[in-house]
Amino acid sequence: MILVTGGAGYIGSHTVVELLNDGHEVIIADNLCNSSIEVITHIESITGKTFIFENFDLSNRDKVFEILSKYPIKAIIHFAAHKAVGESIDNPEKYYNNNICSLLNVIALGEKLKIKNFIFSSSATVYGTPQSSPISESHPVLTSNSPYGTTKIMGEKIISDVASISKTHYCLLRYFNPIGAHKSGLIGDNPNGIPNNIMPYITRVAAGNLKELSVFGSNYPTEDGTCIRDYIHVVDLAKGHVKSLENSTRTNPSIYNLGTGNGTSVLQLITTFEKVNNVSIPYKLTDRREGDITSMYANPNLALKEINWKAELTLEEMLKSSWKFQKNIKNG
Repeated sequence: MILVTGGAGYIGSHTVVELLNDGHEVIIADNLCNSSIEVITHIESITGKTFIFENFDLSNRDKVFEILSKYPIKAIIHFAAHKAVGESIDNPEKYYNNNICSLLNVIALGEKLKIKNFIFSSSATVYGTPQSSPISESHPVLTSNSPYGTTKIMGEKIISDVASISKTHYCLLRYFNPIGAHKSGLIGDNPNGIPNNIMPYITRVAAGNLKELSVFGSNYPTEDGTCIRDYIHVVDLAKGHVKSLENSTRTNPSIYNLGTGNGTSVLQLITTFEKVNNVSIPYKLTDRREGDITSMYANPNLALKEINWKAELTLEEMLKSSWKFQKNIKNG
């Protein structure tokens, strides 16, 4: 059985789908602070399979042990964390308290149960302001531009220290920029409140729920003056977790970039979304946002070499699936 913390969230729910389709038994632990109970029903509808759902907060260590020690857990995939760069700058205490405390509790559970594998949801933000792109795993982990990124750096350090004396195999997956939704249109990125990430903001503007998109910074040293990121389909990202479980290496911890290796600017993202979905996205150019980086995209070759994973879905497929999901929400 595989424990997926934050399994009702955006990346977690898509990973649960891939795990169930691959024949794994799954238990989801989630407090639904940034997701909804409907996601659980949608996962069941997509897969036609059952799983266990436990609704509780992972920051409560006693509750973690009480609820989860009764299950035969063989692997943990840890997603549960707050994830918005901008919000973390405005409220750093919230991020340090939640992201680090929850991780420590889940690691303690894993060590107590002597699990085989532990996968940590990390981020390309650990590279700080990169020296150049594409970025490989050998790039130094630098001081982050945000408290969110710092929690990922701290999480990686904690895991590296524990891994050096543990029989559990730890894997650090450094995500670039996940967007897109499941082809069914039933699950996708649907944060509570005003979105902090660009894609759900774009889709809500397209749906008429928000007036316009703010593009933070138009004078970066890029072709069109806007930031460049490596956007990856969330389904490809989810499959990377399954591959990581199937192909554990001797390195402890293992570290992999999950990205496409292609850079796309914010304006390119907007215009491509408009083209493939035949909708208009009103936007305004505003000042740069603290913590943003000019250009970041992955060198994903190590993941291909060691766990036989690579991103396969195109930017157009990401944007079409995002809009399909948003229309389902609006119509539902």
